Amino acid sequence: MTKQSNGLQDAGPEKGQRLYVYNGGFLTQPRIRRMLTLAGYEIKIGTPSAGDMVGVWGKSPTSPRGEKVADRHDAPILRVEDAFLRSVLPGRSGSEPIGLLLDDKAVHFDSSTPSRLEEILTQTPLDDTAILNRARGAIERIHKAHLSKYNNFDPAHDLPEAGYVLVLDQTRGDASVTYSGANSNTFREMLVFAQQEHPHAKILIKTHPETAAGHREGYFTPSDENDRVTLFTGPVSPYGLMQGAIAVYTVSSTLGFEAIFAGHKPRVFGQPFYAGWGLTQDEHPVDRRQRVLTRAQLFAGAMILYPTWYDPCNDRLCSLEDAIGALEAEVRQWREDRQGYIAMAMRSWKRGHLQKFFGHQRAVRFDDRPKRAAANARHDRRHLMIWAGYADDRIRDAAKHTTLRRVEDGFLRSRGLGANLTPPLSLVADDVGIYYDPRTPSRLEHLIAERQRLSDAEDTRIERLIHKITDARLSKYNLKPDAITLPPRAEGRKCILVPGQVEDDASIRFGTDAISSNAGLLQATREANPDAQILYKPHPDCEVGLRTGGLDQSEALQWADYVIDNADPAVLLDHCDEVSTMTSLMGFEALLRGNKVTCYGVPFYAGWGLTQDMSETPKRRHARPTVAGLAYAALIDYPRYFDPKSGRASPAETIVERLISGDFPAPSRYNRILSKLQGRLASYRWIWTR
Repeated sequence: MTKQSNGLQDAGPEKGQRLYVYNGGFLTQPRIRRMLTLAGYEIKIGTPSAGDMVGVWGKSPTSPRGEKVADRHDAPILRVEDAFLRSVLPGRSGSEPIGLLLDDKAVHFDSSTPSRLEEILTQTPLDDTAILNRARGAIERIHKAHLSKYNNFDPAHDLPEAGYVLVLDQTRGDASVTYSGANSNTFREMLVFAQQEHPHAKILIKTHPETAAGHREGYFTPSDENDRVTLFTGPVSPYGLMQGAIAVYTVSSTLGFEAIFAGHKPRVFGQPFYAGWGLTQDEHPVDRRQRVLTRAQLFAGAMILYPTWYDPCNDRLCSLEDAIGALEAEVRQWREDRQGYIAMAMRSWKRGHLQKFFGHQRAVRFDDRPKRAAANARHDRRHLMIWAGYADDRIRDAAKHTTLRRVEDGFLRSRGLGANLTPPLSLVADDVGIYYDPRTPSRLEHLIAERQRLSDAEDTRIERLIHKITDARLSKYNLKPDAITLPPRAEGRKCILVPGQVEDDASIRFGTDAISSNAGLLQATREANPDAQILYKPHPDCEVGLRTGGLDQSEALQWADYVIDNADPAVLLDHCDEVSTMTSLMGFEALLRGNKVTCYGVPFYAGWGLTQDMSETPKRRHARPTVAGLAYAALIDYPRYFDPKSGRASPAETIVERLISGDFPAPSRYNRILSKLQGRLASYRWIWTR
């Protein structure tokens, strides 16, 4: 019997339940085998004994093998199926599932007998406020990320003109059709009803993704088209398609389930699991289903309590929310990178990391000649990519007729300095501008403006992430600083931290005006705060001699009370009341910790009403997000994360866990050798600096 607890499913009465299988997929598909193992099942081949179970894949053509063995040996059956959020591509295209449905009663689409899911929807109270709030939050998150069972579509793809009736096709002979009491005649009947009940509307038949991919035939063909009826195969978001529909017709498609959460009451001609709960118009009702459920209750049962979800980065069973995070990262990678890139101005040591981040679909090609790179990008329908600091007018002119993405480190970068060639855990690829250059808009600016209001679920997610970051004292580089004794707080004086910066950094060149040096910043801070206790922290790149901007201690002490070398930024932020900065990321980290921040430049976090701005900020920054909204845009929406342990795209939460635990591979031998070499050649730093 399956058991559910707080959205995590512990399948099997106890670990080590032997499960005999007679379908090769259980043995040859590592992800499925691993999920079953984590759920407590030990996969076996042979003959079951007392206490053993037989595993079959739903009602597939191979399931009768296991059913016969189970009947002969009086063994219970565990029916395994894909969860309702599955993968980027269909299984037949090679994508692995993010979740499974493990049912010891029946398969969910067999309406002839109640499944474990039907028992949940019938008998579980489904009145727990916490679970229902999770359901509402997950529905919203799925919609905003445009997630579906299969996700090989483009949310930006053009949609048909609104006002059509949407008819959902399925794959011919699929068990979910047969065991829902339907056949080819049911699909014909459904199409007739759609035309009769909406005599003046266009009818759009949405083909199944596996049909569009050429794997399996659907029930509808071009012969069904006429002046009102059109087959639609466009790779569009199902939620975008449903927004333009005036009605949705389905037999038993999972898209019918999704239509409920898009605001429809679909007309159902089969007997799928989601029919019979007051949320559908049922042509063939299931008499035993008499309960009326809300959308949140149906979702909670079908998506939180019933499935077994898997976290591929951490190789563990997980909650629905963690599974959504993992799928979001994979889907984003596929959607943004599927056209491929030609990259310019990328140092050799960065190229392997760029392939890991952006070369999952098509290998990144490198070409440092702008005109040729742009011409090849247009010819091959690829995007152009460049390290942001090199995107000058010459590059922008060459890239006029293609998409140019500017690449930079993310705000949770690594354990170690980029100047020491430490591989990044996060990168940004901005198709509008770049976050540190306030002269023009950036993608981050747009995202911050969109996060002026957060939903309850989004607010909960980012607050948890912020607490993890601040509690673990994480920062951009997460170095192992020397143990220091902080100076005592001066009674009656506020304590201000002034973080030093690399003075030739692009954020200083583009984001400052009157004050653009560490000495100038210290002097301005002292003049504005004559009675304050001022602590100056040199930039770590300057401390090790890899970048320009270091101040002699005697010079810094003209305005600062103390110079704090090799100190943990988070410890200093906890010690001080305020931060005074030009454009340092430590200003953002201070906001996360509730510190006051004064900006003498225009970093990405200035101009939103969260900082005291001593320079003029762009008028376009008129939104007023909370710190949580700013953080959501900067830490979740904007960067791409790569988990070096699993070798996968990952959500922000996984990278925070890695930084806390230190559980990721050390830099390659090549990087270590090159890093040591550049340390000895620090005076020639122009070779590796951006």
